[in-house]
Amino acid sequence: MRRLSRRQWMGVGGLGAAAMATGAQAAEPKPAETRGAETPPTRWSLGLNTSTPRGSLEEKIRATAKAGFDSVELWSGDLGRYEKEGKSLDDLRKLLADLGLSVPNVIGIWNSMPVDEAEKAKRYEQLKPQLAQAAKVGAKHIAAVPGPDRPDMDVRWAAKRYRELLELGRQFGITVAIEFLGPIKGIHTLGQAAAIAIEADSPDARIIPDTFHIYRGGSSFAGVRHLAGSLYALWHFNDVPKEPPREQLRDGDRILPGDGILPLPQLLRDLWASGFRGPLSVELFNQELHKKDPFEVARLCMDKMKALIVKSGVGNV
Repeated sequence: MRRLSRRQWMGVGGLGAAAMATGAQAAEPKPAETRGAETPPTRWSLGLNTSTPRGSLEEKIRATAKAGFDSVELWSGDLGRYEKEGKSLDDLRKLLADLGLSVPNVIGIWNSMPVDEAEKAKRYEQLKPQLAQAAKVGAKHIAAVPGPDRPDMDVRWAAKRYRELLELGRQFGITVAIEFLGPIKGIHTLGQAAAIAIEADSPDARIIPDTFHIYRGGSSFAGVRHLAGSLYALWHFNDVPKEPPREQLRDGDRILPGDGILPLPQLLRDLWASGFRGPLSVELFNQELHKKDPFEVARLCMDKMKALIVKSGVGNV
């Protein structure tokens, strides 16, 4: 029997509750002109990044589904190794579909914006197999970090390069999204990434913020209130401890959402108000979690996200 996804279970539960209700007034039919109209989602879409648990790629995917997540974020390096092991990405896509998991994003493209035109042409040819891999597993986006890194990267110039990357991605049915990293010298803030997307002058332009990188790069979480939810491909969710100081934080210092100092409940409220409903993808590189069973890690991440959502007071899970 095919395992129902978390969304399907919730749908069954909702219908069952309605069927068992007694004494309630029957709902009036919708007017003809509103039937079939799309209503805003009332729940968050949740995902898990495969950097968070350890194990084989298939083990991590199965653990993600078993814990009740809607989606899984994959890495290009893992997909390349999967193929080198003689395995089929078409089979992997079928596994994802059977488990009810979507792939909102693949990570990712580095050195995505060479300065030299000849180097750019060479780099774009190198990216085509990577984009084809992402397409094979049904990914919607692939993350691109503006680079090579340099402190004087011009936002308008980067927007031109991003527009070219969007066109390259379209050839494979993939939307390239800008991901900014807090510790780098160039594009490292929410405002810079948003400006690149805006100046790219494309309805497909998207960014991928990360709660760690928002804090590490010195951006204000309040800035989220000024951006529409349609700008985001997804959000990476994690937390940080009080120590070390912000400027010294490394990827391995990330901790489970809700266990640190970041204003995540308020962030959820602001994202909800912007119209964004997810995916919220838990991304950690925590060595202590890597020692645990993949499903235990996935279940723990789901529990933490549920607790945050309840605390925020917005959306269902």
